[in-house]
Amino acid sequence: MRVLALFLAVLLLAGCHATFFGAVNARQPAANVTAHRDVLFDPEHGLALDVYSPADASHAPVVVYFYGGSWMTGKRQWFRWMGEALAAQGVVAVITDVRPWPKARMDGFLGDGARAVRWARDHASAFGGDPEHLFVMGHSSGGQIAAMLATDKQWLASVGMNPRDLAGLIGVAGTYDFVPFDEPEFYDIFGHTPTEQAASQPINFVDGDEPPALLLQGENDTIVSPAEAVSFEGRYRSQGEPVTLKLYPHVGHETLLLAFGPLKSKASVLADTMDFIHRYATAAPR
Repeated sequence: MRVLALFLAVLLLAGCHATFFGAVNARQPAANVTAHRDVLFDPEHGLALDVYSPADASHAPVVVYFYGGSWMTGKRQWFRWMGEALAAQGVVAVITDVRPWPKARMDGFLGDGARAVRWARDHASAFGGDPEHLFVMGHSSGGQIAAMLATDKQWLASVGMNPRDLAGLIGVAGTYDFVPFDEPEFYDIFGHTPTEQAASQPINFVDGDEPPALLLQGENDTIVSPAEAVSFEGRYRSQGEPVTLKLYPHVGHETLLLAFGPLKSKASVLADTMDFIHRYATAAPR
């Protein structure tokens, strides 16, 4: 198992994402988890999602998960293992696609994300989930999508919701405070002017009306600086909002993600996530 985990990590760090996730998903499917794949939630844009539910789920918490990939790459099918890992802990997990750049810019993929969340709220009970216990979660650029939905009210407002309808935000090495940037693609995604770029930063929208947040961050992350999670936590605290920051020593960007699956021994991310979900799925409405 240790050799397999090392091999998978090397593949991912080398950029062989499709090969890596194919190897992870080739493992035996998780027991007592039911997969509902290719569920169309946005016919206009041809977007689908996959739902992983625990056997005999009833009023289970629901997590909508946004994967990373610099807003440009990724497929929900690569993350079967994440859906199974969460469902095995009693969570109804929704792994969703959004349109990548250049098919969409920020307003496009955040609108996609909002529609996925609305779909999850409307259909959670059909999979044994509780729509009142709905969380958003994302890794890396997916963390920015989740955090924007939880902080900038316009996106959920477009589907008749608001951030307080969420039970919580779970950021996994998320990007919350990443200007200035020098990647040419990012200018097309987020805009050229300071005003446009400021509108892409979740930290700028924390105003005391957000759901609780759990921020998971590896201290050795060289892709997303730990300073982003630290500053985002500080902004939450300045507004008196519930927030928990977990910093994991000797853990990098991809290792943090893999700790939910094949590298569980590297960080207690799954246990910490479930502690947060259980705390706020049972909390009285605020």
